[in-house]
Amino acid sequence: MKPNIWKACAGGFAGTLIFTLMMRFVPAMMGERMDTIAKLGAMTHSGTAGGLLLHFLNGTVIFPLIYVYLEYQYLPGTPWQRGLLWGVILWLGWEIVMMPTIGGGLFSRNTGGMRAVIAALIGHLVYGIVFGAVAGGPPAVRT
Repeated sequence: MKPNIWKACAGGFAGTLIFTLMMRFVPAMMGERMDTIAKLGAMTHSGTAGGLLLHFLNGTVIFPLIYVYLEYQYLPGTPWQRGLLWGVILWLGWEIVMMPTIGGGLFSRNTGGMRAVIAALIGHLVYGIVFGAVAGGPPAVRT
């Protein structure tokens, strides 16, 4: 049985909101600049507003739907632990697929190296924990 789609989307929104706020503070504390929204906007030629929309669309709708329909059943643990693993999967996708696509290189080689990788990992882990905690598990079966 799958978790509730609406709760998953709510968890995705909460996680994306916190992740977005973290992008402004955590990398700066590590001496890095991480502007995913600007990179997404530049990649799609839609500017900052388009990058922000794409960022929230991914985190609030697309990733939660993939999680509910494809990943949930294969991930072990409690809801927050599954969310944490989902965050790791998303981070790997970001570092292996998206960073090279937007010119950052494999594992952020061209945009800060290990500090940028760790900053992105922290953001994705927090997204995953918040997402999993809010999304929860499948509804309880009443007997």
